[in-house]
Amino acid sequence: MVKRFALCLTLLLIPQAALACRLALVLAIDVSSSVDATEDALQRGGLARALLDPDVQDAFFVSPEPVALMVFEWSGRYNQVNLLDWTMIENQADLLRASGRIGRSIRSHNDFPTALGYALGYAATALDGGPDCQFSTIDMSGDGINNDGFGPAEAYAAFPFDGVTVNGLVVNAAEFTSEVDLIEFYETEVIRGPGAFVEIAQGFEDYARAIRRKLIRELSAQVIGAIDAGVADPG
Repeated sequence: MVKRFALCLTLLLIPQAALACRLALVLAIDVSSSVDATEDALQRGGLARALLDPDVQDAFFVSPEPVALMVFEWSGRYNQVNLLDWTMIENQADLLRASGRIGRSIRSHNDFPTALGYALGYAATALDGGPDCQFSTIDMSGDGINNDGFGPAEAYAAFPFDGVTVNGLVVNAAEFTSEVDLIEFYETEVIRGPGAFVEIAQGFEDYARAIRRKLIRELSAQVIGAIDAGVADPG
């Protein structure tokens, strides 16, 4: 009861212009050549199912302000394709439509390398031209380090990332021998911003569990922070 009151009070203190959207969330799916057709289906289907998970839905609707969602797949330097354009998630029907779009989507490319810097730049540009929300988060999924074009550091220097949190989902695929290096790469070079974190999927078979856990954490973070702040200083 106290926490619920604190959340309501905190939301009332926020300027009304900022309440149109609490979070702009960009989800980026790796479809580089290291991801085969079966693995692609596991992550694409895993994300579609995760959006309908009851706990994920609760996280989307933990606040009365909606979440703006965009999803794209990425591989080479110029190979980024939107699976879901900016969509305001205001109710379960919106999530159902978003899940359906992703679940029915067809992979655009399967023979390009891993241009992670370009994908980050694409995501930042999409956020810059997207809905005006209180918070902005990019969710980068991948099974390999950058091996094409500029890397994350150059992307962060060249594109608008002020106020943007970048989280990572590392897929520890069995065919790679340097899995720990991949985790370290994401932890030291990819994630960025306040509260940024890396979620780990133990292979593509584990992707659905990992993206579900990651979404709950991302969607709940700002509201939990607002509740804690309100409880500490209610007035």
